[in-house]
Amino acid sequence: MLTLKLITEETERVIKGLEKKHFQGAKEAVEQAIAIDKQRREAQTKLDAILAESKKYAAQIGQLMKAGKKDEAEAAKQEVAKLKAEASNLEAVKQDAEQQLTAHLCTIPNIPYDEVPEGSCAEDNVVVKSSLRECKPGDTVGNWDTVPSNGNAKLPHWELAKKYNLIDFDLGVKITGAGFPVYIGKGAQLQRALINFFLAEANKAGYTEIMPPTVVNAASGYGTGQLPDKEGQMYHCEVDDLYLIPTAEVPVTNIYRDVILDEKDLPIKNCAYTQCFRREAGSYGKDVRGLNRLHEFSKIEIVRIDTPEHSKESHKEMLDHVEGLLKKLELPYRILRLCGGDQSFTSAICYDFEVYSEAQGRWLEVSSVSNFDTYQANRLKCRYRNADKKVQLCHTLNGSALALPRIVASILEDNQTPEGIRIPKALVPYTGFEMID
Repeated sequence: MLTLKLITEETERVIKGLEKKHFQGAKEAVEQAIAIDKQRREAQTKLDAILAESKKYAAQIGQLMKAGKKDEAEAAKQEVAKLKAEASNLEAVKQDAEQQLTAHLCTIPNIPYDEVPEGSCAEDNVVVKSSLRECKPGDTVGNWDTVPSNGNAKLPHWELAKKYNLIDFDLGVKITGAGFPVYIGKGAQLQRALINFFLAEANKAGYTEIMPPTVVNAASGYGTGQLPDKEGQMYHCEVDDLYLIPTAEVPVTNIYRDVILDEKDLPIKNCAYTQCFRREAGSYGKDVRGLNRLHEFSKIEIVRIDTPEHSKESHKEMLDHVEGLLKKLELPYRILRLCGGDQSFTSAICYDFEVYSEAQGRWLEVSSVSNFDTYQANRLKCRYRNADKKVQLCHTLNGSALALPRIVASILEDNQTPEGIRIPKALVPYTGFEMID
């Protein structure tokens, strides 16, 4: 969440940033936060004054008793009792204001960096790089007209999966429900090969592998901003009040909740393979066909904890890492800098990676790489101590490297031949086979 220091000292910048994200009622939300904080501070000031006065009276009581001034001592005791009652009321007012403030701040999204483009929807996202051609200023999703054509990608992946017995969507429906596919034979082997390939590449890039739980408590969900769950996208185990993770970002980043790190240990670089679970409420149409949108899927996540001074460099390194994976998989891609209106609630800047499905005639998102600035760290109380022994908030970053479903879909579709489906060379050491036939 946004810090009070930022809201109170740079109010206009915060309001403009929220408006860039198309956050409704930005000015009112900021003003309300300042007003609640004013109530909290006023209560604290009065409380401090009363406690100081009470302490003064308490010191006098002993002196008065020693001097034999019992009546005056008794009067002082009564005054202390009154002050304690006032202090108790003010403490309750302060705590109530603190709770209100925290709850209210949780409803205010992060503000975008200056380089985040204006725009209200996905069509306004800027295409900054592509394997297909050099990008020009003004290239957006809305006017992008360059797509690959290899002449082979005729069948969509769900037909290829059936043809080669790779994935059984109907069996997933029988066992669980729609959006829970069953991978079979070389389909399962391809899935496992991709997981191992992505983890190996992350290890080469200096990321320490983590194997975290796939269920988290409410504090963890709150720390990274998944809770409160405004869109009802998380699976909730109500009996135990636990949540299935939508991404490994949640448990891995929460390793550093309530932790003060040393600057010399930053940046911290972690990666993790997990199953991910998303209700995807409201999804419909072609977006949910086959592997396009699932309730359970595999993903490798990269997470960084860094200093404010170095986090932009970390972000660039993460973007280069994800791009390198797509190059090695020989997939046509483009990189988008998301506009303000299409950014997530918690990110300060985000880049999406998309691969092209010729069979479906559409681009598929396979990764989002975000810098959250101090937004998550403020919720997590994730801090570091610098060389001057000053404690301050870290920056947190994460990205998919990579999410498997649409990568699998693209590999199947883009590599189909009359003889079968060709496996990208980089994957062959992990699959043990060169062709699905």
